[in-house]
Amino acid sequence: MDIEIFSKIDNYISSLLAPEDKALSDTIRSLDTEGLTQHSVSANQGKFLQVMMIACNARRVLELGTLGGYSTIWLARALPENGKIITIEVDEHHAKVARKNIENAHLSPKIELKIGKALDILPVLIADKEEPFDMIFIDADKPPYVEYFNYVLELARPGTLIICDNVIREGKVLDENSTDEKVRGVQRLNEMLSQNKKVTATILQTVGVKEFDGMVIAVVNRI
Repeated sequence: MDIEIFSKIDNYISSLLAPEDKALSDTIRSLDTEGLTQHSVSANQGKFLQVMMIACNARRVLELGTLGGYSTIWLARALPENGKIITIEVDEHHAKVARKNIENAHLSPKIELKIGKALDILPVLIADKEEPFDMIFIDADKPPYVEYFNYVLELARPGTLIICDNVIREGKVLDENSTDEKVRGVQRLNEMLSQNKKVTATILQTVGVKEFDGMVIAVVNRI
């Protein structure tokens, strides 16, 4: 696998179609400064999320896994004037860094950051009869991906687009005997989707500066 050419092509695409401004590059730098892992989406993937939002006319977006706010900024920039993102982050330090980066990007009015476990917050959103989301991006801890997906289905509507990141794990999903909890988590999700009649789904393999992985792309079916 020629990782170098994948990265060069990714940088080529990003330089043409997904250039980072100062707010985005500062966000990436803040991860190192604040001791967070560099697990954000790439610039090209951020632009992909924007394209998907525009394609489905997303006004309301739900994000699981804020980290430093990099993907959140990409998402928020594709919102219409009356748009809103709810993003959920379990780690208080991560959330503090994300808030600063979101403020630096002048996007705070459009973003509601909730701190806590998504498995605790999602049932509350459901119970509170939160207005359905038009697009949902799941990029959080992998073991409960199935549980996340089942919850967000209750916060969706027919036509809602659901994207789940990191579901190929450099091909490790092919190892049926894997003991890696992250691999097992995405294997459970991928297998569940093969039987799920509520959505039409596929998986896109991804290569680039984030090496080899994949994203679930699912649309909630109309009844």
